[in-house]
Amino acid sequence: MKTKPMIAAVAAALLATGAASAAPAPVERIASPGPDGKPGLILKGVIVPTGYETFYLSGQLADPIDPARTATIDDYGDTRTQTLSVLAKIRALLASKGYAMADVVKMQAFLAADPKLGKIDFAGFNAGFRDYFGSAANPNTVARSTFQVANLVQPMFLVEIEVTAVKAPGK
Repeated sequence: MKTKPMIAAVAAALLATGAASAAPAPVERIASPGPDGKPGLILKGVIVPTGYETFYLSGQLADPIDPARTATIDDYGDTRTQTLSVLAKIRALLASKGYAMADVVKMQAFLAADPKLGKIDFAGFNAGFRDYFGSAANPNTVARSTFQVANLVQPMFLVEIEVTAVKAPGK
């Protein structure tokens, strides 16, 4: 019967140190150095400690520049324009659930070739990405995979992005 007093003593010690109600450890973002030695555009990886809430967003596509015109690539814009549209949509979806772009830890991007270029516009995608990540508004960046795909769901789409965001409970 010595175990009950020992369990009570351990529980009391944990409560006294605050361990039982401590906030989870911060998310660890593992930087990937760029060619200049400064942090790179994307992370090598992310470690999310136990206790974080996770929000998985399905792939999002661009909205048309003019909602009345939805038939061609020109109605949605080039790769950079579509990237900015998709990331604005993602930002709104995150905000609707109490998340911010800074909470995004993982991204998968799917790029289709721009018929005007005959290939994917990776530079245009990265230009749009930089407006949302590693910027003054959001210094965080993400672990990211980027894939070239033959086509997306409709021929006018050049970019589809899905993300995973995490936040500490109560944030």
